[in-house]
Amino acid sequence: MTAERSGVSDEHRITTLDSGVRVVTERVPSVRSVALGFWIATGSVAEHEDQAGISHLLEHMLFRGTERYGSQEIDEIFDAMGAEINAGTDKEATSLYTRVLDRHLEHAFEVMSDMIWQPRFGELEAEREVVLEEIAMYEDDPQDRVFDVLGKAIFGTHPLGRAVIGTADVVGSVTREQLAAFHAERYLPGSIVIAAAGSVDHDALVALAERYAPRGPAGNGHSPEATLSAAATAAAVIPDFTPRAQFLQKDTEQYHVCVGGAGLGRADERRFALRVLEGVLGGTSSSRLFQEVRERRGLAYSVFTFSNLYAHTGEVGLYVGTRPDNIREALAVVAAELERCVEDPATKEELVRSRENLKGRVVLGMESTGARMSRLGASLLNEMPILSVNEMIERIDSVEIDAVRALAGELFVPGGLSVAGVGPAESEFLAAIEPLGAATGAPGSAG
Repeated sequence: MTAERSGVSDEHRITTLDSGVRVVTERVPSVRSVALGFWIATGSVAEHEDQAGISHLLEHMLFRGTERYGSQEIDEIFDAMGAEINAGTDKEATSLYTRVLDRHLEHAFEVMSDMIWQPRFGELEAEREVVLEEIAMYEDDPQDRVFDVLGKAIFGTHPLGRAVIGTADVVGSVTREQLAAFHAERYLPGSIVIAAAGSVDHDALVALAERYAPRGPAGNGHSPEATLSAAATAAAVIPDFTPRAQFLQKDTEQYHVCVGGAGLGRADERRFALRVLEGVLGGTSSSRLFQEVRERRGLAYSVFTFSNLYAHTGEVGLYVGTRPDNIREALAVVAAELERCVEDPATKEELVRSRENLKGRVVLGMESTGARMSRLGASLLNEMPILSVNEMIERIDSVEIDAVRALAGELFVPGGLSVAGVGPAESEFLAAIEPLGAATGAPGSAG
């Protein structure tokens, strides 16, 4: 067993087991609970196209019983602790997490370890139907759908352009043997981080990890790169960011529109400047888009900016939902604000306000042990430094107007962005996006 402290503040401790499993903790003396999570370096980008959704289905199957615990028994155990256990899958990672009283930590850890290492893939047909219902629910929600339509527009055929939830065809046909093989390939010790924050003793958690984790070969190391499949390796290729228009016809009361393009990789030091720029453009209630689209003109209820940072690249974007009568005016205002963003990304007052807002959200978020645990797990899994609160505040305070201006000119030029829409009429969508300078000649189908 080896201990590592490189890139870690005094608030955190990291230990790497001989198997390659990494354990990271942050003690919060003022609480009686522990947020505990298992983080696995596999997500939708690690899938071949004919596996689309298998990572998400496998995440669900973790709850369907293990070699020691039945499905209902797992629910009863966590209910008896007064705790909830949940999981999530994204483009690049899967996580299983809970928050329990410190006196229940060992039992929770034992059960969760069994779920991670020893799922028995029982009750597949029942869980398959649950996930198919989830896909159907997602298909019925245009406000969710449009973000995946945008992913297809931005990333094209790149794995990042596929929806995490997968397809009904794959979920409806995958076998127990395929799930077991996928688990054996991806849920390896060197690809797993165990994170905890709250009333936790690091050495005691390491002892639990040694007791319950499998004995993997030391050669696994601790880098997720060691377990990349050919499909995941393909995700390292930079996508073709040629601007595209994608539209999904659906009988809706609003048009749901996203505009976006290439962003930053998660290790890019400009990520702090990007967060500040987002705050000015559309990340707060005083932002330009919110004020111009919603408050002054009443053209939308919801309008905001967003970004996602991945291992090798990222995406930036904005969302607006508006009625058919308003779509042309709303997108004309969006186009004007994007042009303004490039020409004049922030006044001094806007820059200061966005920095202060971001610092406040960072500090308030750190009052949650769950948020602290997630930051530890995701940072270590992704080989990112775990910055202290003071270090993050210093990075935010160092963002000046020149950095914001450079990012705006690189990422938010209207003619260089893709556009995605969900709504009742493609022709109306195409007419409305003309002010954005999008490629409107031959939109792709997002059906």
